[in-house]
Amino acid sequence: MCVLGFLMFGFFGMLREQTAASTLPKNETLTEMTLPVSPRVFRKSLSTPQETLTEFHASDFYRTIVDRNLFRPLGWRSPRPREPYRLLGTFLPSDGETPPQAILQSTTARTTYIVRLGDTLDPYTTLVDIQPKQVTLEKAGVRRTLHLSTTPLLK
Repeated sequence: MCVLGFLMFGFFGMLREQTAASTLPKNETLTEMTLPVSPRVFRKSLSTPQETLTEFHASDFYRTIVDRNLFRPLGWRSPRPREPYRLLGTFLPSDGETPPQAILQSTTARTTYIVRLGDTLDPYTTLVDIQPKQVTLEKAGVRRTLHLSTTPLLK
C-alpha cells in the first residue's frame, strides 16, 4: 500500500514539473520569471489598527453582517427596547404648599422612587413634568412621557 502511494506521489510530481516547464518560455527559467503586481494588492495603510477597526465597524458591509446574521434562528427579531422606568402613581395636591410627586419603579433593579419636579433618577434622567396619570422624563435632551398603566401589576 505504501509503495503504491509513493509511486502515485512521484508520478504526479513529475507531471507537475512537466506542465510547469511547458508553460515557461524556452529561454527563461522559473527563478528568472517576474510576475506583474496589481496596484489593488497594496492599499493605503492607516496609522493605527484602532482607526481601521472603527472604520470597519462604521461600514455598510459590517452592518449587513450584524443585521443579517446567518446563525440566528429563522424568524428572529431584535428585542424591543424596554422602558427603564414604570409609573406607579402620581400625587397632585390641591393646596399650593405641597409640590406634586410621582412614584416610579425601575424595571431593571425593581427599585421604587418617590420624586418631585427636577429630581434625577439616574445621572442622565430628570423628571420634568407631573400631570394626572402621566409624567415626563428628559434624558440627554430627549423627552419621553410615561403613562399610568391601568392593568394591575401581576408580578
